[in-house]
Amino acid sequence: MTVFTSACPRNCYSTCSLLVHVENGKIMRIDPHPDNKATREGICLKGQSYIERVYSKERIYYPLGRNDHTKEFERISWDEAIDTISGKLKNFREEFGPQSVMFITGSGTKGLLNHVSTAFWRLFGGYTGTYGDLCWPSGLEATRLTLGDNRHSAPWDIADSKLIICWGKNPAETNIHQTNFINIAKEKGARLIVIDPRRTPTADRADLLVQPRPGTDGALALGIANLIIKSGNINRRFIDKYVLGYKKFAKAVDEYTVETVSKMTDIPVEYIEELAEYIGTMTPTTICSGFGMQRFSNSGQTMRALIALLAITGNIGKKGAGWVYANLSTHIFDRVKDPIHFFPPEKEDGIARISVSLARLGRDMLKQKDPPIKMIWVERGNPVLQVPQTPMVLEAFGGVDFRVVVDHFITDTAKQADIILPARSLFEQTDILNAYWHDYIQLQQKIIEPPKEVKPLTEVYRLLAQKLGFSKKDIKEQLPGQDESEVLDYLERRLAPFPEISLEKLKQGPVLSPCFQEIAWEDFRFKTPSGKIELFSREANQRWGVDFLPGFSEPIESVKTKGRKEYPFCLLTPNEKNSIHSQFRNLKVIRELQPEPMATLHPLDAKQKMINEGEKARIYNERGELEIRIKVDYSIKQGCVVIPNGWWFNDGAAVNLLTKGRETDMGYGTAFHDTTVQVERIGKRAKNINNSPRRSEGV
Repeated sequence: MTVFTSACPRNCYSTCSLLVHVENGKIMRIDPHPDNKATREGICLKGQSYIERVYSKERIYYPLGRNDHTKEFERISWDEAIDTISGKLKNFREEFGPQSVMFITGSGTKGLLNHVSTAFWRLFGGYTGTYGDLCWPSGLEATRLTLGDNRHSAPWDIADSKLIICWGKNPAETNIHQTNFINIAKEKGARLIVIDPRRTPTADRADLLVQPRPGTDGALALGIANLIIKSGNINRRFIDKYVLGYKKFAKAVDEYTVETVSKMTDIPVEYIEELAEYIGTMTPTTICSGFGMQRFSNSGQTMRALIALLAITGNIGKKGAGWVYANLSTHIFDRVKDPIHFFPPEKEDGIARISVSLARLGRDMLKQKDPPIKMIWVERGNPVLQVPQTPMVLEAFGGVDFRVVVDHFITDTAKQADIILPARSLFEQTDILNAYWHDYIQLQQKIIEPPKEVKPLTEVYRLLAQKLGFSKKDIKEQLPGQDESEVLDYLERRLAPFPEISLEKLKQGPVLSPCFQEIAWEDFRFKTPSGKIELFSREANQRWGVDFLPGFSEPIESVKTKGRKEYPFCLLTPNEKNSIHSQFRNLKVIRELQPEPMATLHPLDAKQKMINEGEKARIYNERGELEIRIKVDYSIKQGCVVIPNGWWFNDGAAVNLLTKGRETDMGYGTAFHDTTVQVERIGKRAKNINNSPRRSEGV
């Protein structure tokens, strides 16, 4: 049996280092790699399920084309697939221009080879692309504006914290390796606070759980800041030396009295006071913020308010203290490290038309003119299911002449395609991975041969380039094909500026980034205009139109918003431990643990609606409806309904039938949680509902 070093490329905090055991060309076992200090304690069920994923009978093993008459998918040859796609590309480019082709990519798989895709579309002469992101950009931008860039201390540093606050984060399910270090801190006497509308598995270990009304975390943070300032529990020396705008901030938070904040957040006064006492008197303190909490329309300002608590108490740049949100120290290969790369270019370069907000994908696609969108190419994502306002996304997809989707399985997006191309697995081509929680750069090695008719995406682009007549020089330099030596040569060229990293070193195991800093900002150098932590930010106001200081405003859509009385429940759509959005949910090993989706309601809400445990209910708003089985549980705050995201259409819980395409206040993020709904037991009919999640030849 041969053991290979590899790593998981999924969009997950851990980006686990792996040891893959292969016998007779088949993967037999997957273990954690001991050289990654962040992930060596084990791999999750998703990682273990890769064996099923690679060898699944449901995997796509050859190209599929839609029959014009039956509308069903049929097996086609690679020659037919390449000829058809290249012919469509030529025709649309000649008649409408290259920007009539839209390139949509998700974050389902990380790796340097993903850059080949963009290189192809630029060589094609142009394309229409997206800006923004579904996951994290408002938090990234808030961090950049306040601290200068996005990084945090090494994952193991949290073990030296005295106070750990998981604010809208549930690492026990979504960042399981962080939980190991939190447990070490607790064993040494640290306190754990969880602030979340849900009682999560993380909260079960907490010393204090505080459940705010969703979307009011910013008000809570400003109220805590007011109490800390009033009590004198600030670090004056740190503020005077490293913080810009403290006096203005202190004056601004004066209106956030504990009584006012209690009414805004639905948190009892004594809990807010207890939080302020903890944060104001315990050090070192670490605040870990989750991605879900910054999926509100006010989230950028909220994240600025959370960071301010660390600034005024001096909990930045010290061992065991700091802000843990996103660590981009390994993003050394990117053109721009920080969230500016999510923004549309200020001036178009004549090639890429980056004009479609990912948060408003369907709406913006329909608006494209001169030229309109005639063809879509989708890879590494499932936008029909995962982007807000699914009906409008389907309308946009249905109005396009031709669609190509590259994937492992026939997802809900793939079902909209005219041609589906099979995707390689992580074990079937070499790549280099970075991360966004730990500081390791890793090699994902080619370990097994792909199935006979599964071509790496690099080879697909190479074949299309040849058909389209790209120059041999461009093809050789920018589009490595299927040959492993070409891929390795491409990766070595990307590694060339970093002599401390090499393919040979990476084959042995993970390597720390040259930008690694065990204690983030321990040099107290902040890449802001002032060189300080900026509570007062001119750029925040000029770029985004928000206040110079962190502030609070009600989400655009909430149970308190005018006109939303008809929909009195806040819908939360979090991630959960056995899937990454819509990935892995179709695997048998996952289905055995969770065979169907459930919506969670507080017992008092269920009683008021006369819904019993296990019964189905209708959850709806003016945009769509779902019929789903109900779980009655005290873990959820009253007035909320929770349905994890990522369930497929045929599961009956595609949550984005209910959401609206709406951006966050900064960073062009996606405000999924600005969503209110009504809940009724089956038997009562909802009114004015758009209940069509399909195009005629689709799902």
